[in-house]
Amino acid sequence: MTDHIVRDLASLESLYGDVNEASALKEISYLHPHYAAFIQASPFAVLATAGERGLDASPRGDAPGFVEIVDDKKLLMADRRGNNRIDSLRNILRNPQIALLFLVPGIGETLRVNGRAEISVDPALLERFAVKDRAPRTVLIIHVESVFFQCSRALIRSELWNPEKQLPRTALPSTGQMLAAVTDQRIDAETYDRELPPRLKATLY
Repeated sequence: MTDHIVRDLASLESLYGDVNEASALKEISYLHPHYAAFIQASPFAVLATAGERGLDASPRGDAPGFVEIVDDKKLLMADRRGNNRIDSLRNILRNPQIALLFLVPGIGETLRVNGRAEISVDPALLERFAVKDRAPRTVLIIHVESVFFQCSRALIRSELWNPEKQLPRTALPSTGQMLAAVTDQRIDAETYDRELPPRLKATLY
C-alpha cells in the first residue's frame, strides 16, 4: 500500500487539476454582508485549533447568531459551559490560528472562516454574553483572515438534513455505555445515563 501514497504537491495537483475560477475568487479576507448573513443565521459551528498535543475540532452551538459580528474583520464567541477539558483554549494559547466551519440547518452550503483568536476575560464582554444571569468564563475574539463558502456536495451526498435519515438515539451505544466500556466499568453506565439529561439541562449555561 505504501507504493501508492502521494508524497509531493506536484503529484497531488496532477490528480485534481486546476482550481476553477469561482472556487478561487470566492475566498476573501473580510466578512462580506452575504457571508455575514450566513454567520447570523447559524446555530452551530466547528472550531478547529492546533497546539503542542496536536489538532482539535470542537462543536460549538447556541441560538442563531451566537457568534457575534463586530465588524467585517472581527467576531466574538462566548465559550459556553462544557467538560472543562479546554482543549481548544489550551491550543489557542500556544497557537492562535483557528478555523471555523458554520452550518445552517436545511442549507447545503457551509461557511469557512480562518483567522487568529485571543481569549478575553474582559468583564464587559463576559456580561454581554450572559444568559440567565450566567456569564461565560471567557470570550474568544476572532480576527478574520479569510472567508469563503463551501459548496453543498458534501451535505447532498450525506443527506445530513434529510429527516428520513435520522437515527433514533438507541441505534448507537449510550453515553454511559461508551464511558463504561472505555473506563473498564469505572463509570456505571445506567447511573450515568439516568443522571445525564437533568445535568445537561441544568448546565447549558
